[in-house]
Amino acid sequence: MKLPSWTQKVGPGIITGASDDDPSGIATYSIAGASLGYGLLWVALITIPMMIAVQEMCARIGIVSGSGLIASMRRVMPVWLLRVLVALVVGANTLNVAADVAGMSSSAALVTPVPSGAWAVAFGALLIGVQVFASYRVFANVVKWLCVTLFAYVISAFVVGVNWIDALKHTFLPEIQFNKFWMATFVGFLGTTITPYLFVWQAALEIEEEVSAGQITVGERKGSTKAAMTEMRADVVTGMVYSNVISWFIVLISATTLFRHHVTINTVADAARALRPLAGPWAELIFALGVVGAGLLAVPVLAGSSAFALAEAFDWNGTLDAKPPSAIPFYSVIVAGIGLGVVADLMRLDAVWALYWSAVVNGFVAIPLLIGIVLTGNRADLMGRWCNGRRSQIWLWITIALMTVAAIGVVLTSG
Repeated sequence: MKLPSWTQKVGPGIITGASDDDPSGIATYSIAGASLGYGLLWVALITIPMMIAVQEMCARIGIVSGSGLIASMRRVMPVWLLRVLVALVVGANTLNVAADVAGMSSSAALVTPVPSGAWAVAFGALLIGVQVFASYRVFANVVKWLCVTLFAYVISAFVVGVNWIDALKHTFLPEIQFNKFWMATFVGFLGTTITPYLFVWQAALEIEEEVSAGQITVGERKGSTKAAMTEMRADVVTGMVYSNVISWFIVLISATTLFRHHVTINTVADAARALRPLAGPWAELIFALGVVGAGLLAVPVLAGSSAFALAEAFDWNGTLDAKPPSAIPFYSVIVAGIGLGVVADLMRLDAVWALYWSAVVNGFVAIPLLIGIVLTGNRADLMGRWCNGRRSQIWLWITIALMTVAAIGVVLTSG
């Protein structure tokens, strides 16, 4: 029996959704559960429609315009302002790469005699080689399956003694606290879930998908059909639901195993304890595989997002299918982004708190970028009949308002 066409195109949305549960996300969700118990489970529920609305809008802009998100946003803001936003995105991405590499290398060192610095260099060399010298098709086909490593958290839920009634209550009944740590964790949760690098990556990946299939050339206005939009939306929904389900389970397991026993997460080993009831002495290994797998998926997305953003802002040749000699600035950004992450780890960056605070920074950076996205999606001269619908706009403005209020809360509250 032939599968529906949308099930055969499980690409950009799945890659984007899976890469959202990167080491920074795992650390943030683990800290949220270990520090606040089930108190932030509701956030993983409300971010589902938010993520779907944001990523669908980014994908739609890419598909209809035939150009990347940053290039499309030139229609709604001055170039200087756009480049400021790109600088913020690249800065946040660089911090996130450094935090992710630190998380990966620390996790690998946890279960091997090899020091974290050596792992950082090895991971950096591997990821640069894959992203610079492998084709987009090879890259996509490999990384889209790395997301399965995080299912250990789902399985754990059925062996660690979850208080399901309490967990469901906190999932559907929001609990809010007015102190600096809660606000920072809340912003970090939003920032690692609705995160800037995914916006740029989603639009770029939709175009890469078409380019790699030989349907368009970079920069060619494609427009779209109803069938193409239906496929894209199914893919986005699948990826975003997967991402949020995993984040919900990470918070759930951390709350059940760490918060219940008053374990504070200060190191990678502390975070690994969440899986100990399931895996016993193998907990660190399973945790390490999950973090490393998530990092191998996310770091190329982060570095690639920076490269796409700068290429679109400065009119460079930028595509993952380009040969390195023809896109030197584009690939240089990728190499520099990953390389800086390795250097940060060699300088003994605190892995857990770097992962956490990179998510908080993303929460602040996302706000102006989201405003630009919704304004771009509203442009009839760019989007034609695929302009933002009322429901999409409502969810985007709710997302912007919530993230803005949370960011202000971080500034105004005291511990």
